[in-house]
Amino acid sequence: MRITKVYTRTGDAGKTRLAGGQQVWKDSLRVEAYGTVDELNASVGLVRVFNTEPGDTQASARLEESLRWVQNKLFDVGGILATAPGQQFKNMPQVTGKDVIRLEQLIDSCQKDLAPLKEFILPGGGKVSGLLHQARTVCRRAERICVRLAREEPVDPTIVKFLNRLSDALFVLARWAAKTQGEPEFLWERDVKK
Repeated sequence: MRITKVYTRTGDAGKTRLAGGQQVWKDSLRVEAYGTVDELNASVGLVRVFNTEPGDTQASARLEESLRWVQNKLFDVGGILATAPGQQFKNMPQVTGKDVIRLEQLIDSCQKDLAPLKEFILPGGGKVSGLLHQARTVCRRAERICVRLAREEPVDPTIVKFLNRLSDALFVLARWAAKTQGEPEFLWERDVKK
């Protein structure tokens, strides 16, 4: 693909085109879905930027590799969501059950290094873990929007599974990054009525 011009002026009236040319309103649920996936991808990219700061290079390299793969899969998800239901194109991106399994394996691998949770965690801690928590919340929103879209028109259920598992992976990665980078985790302190 080669993009020679960034602006086209075709969206100035509030409409955009899906892959294949179907014109839709920019506030349509489908555009909201792939736009939120794009926002998630940008959030993950920001985590990668902060992950390059000095620290445990082996852990940072492992996180970098995982997040780069995630970003590429999110582009696939966005491309699928930006395609009108029922349309197929040559070399169309895919998200499969193998991708969901890869996320589960990532979660299981990181969990081996973590103590079981005894309380909810407050998002934050260090820069990388805090940004991973933020990406997790954007991922949950993307999942909710895709669920809502799936009630109105066809959406590959694997996309919803992928986003669900990805939010879990981002949570575990936030905890894992905090541990490997020596950052604190802050637990929710319940107000106990006396």
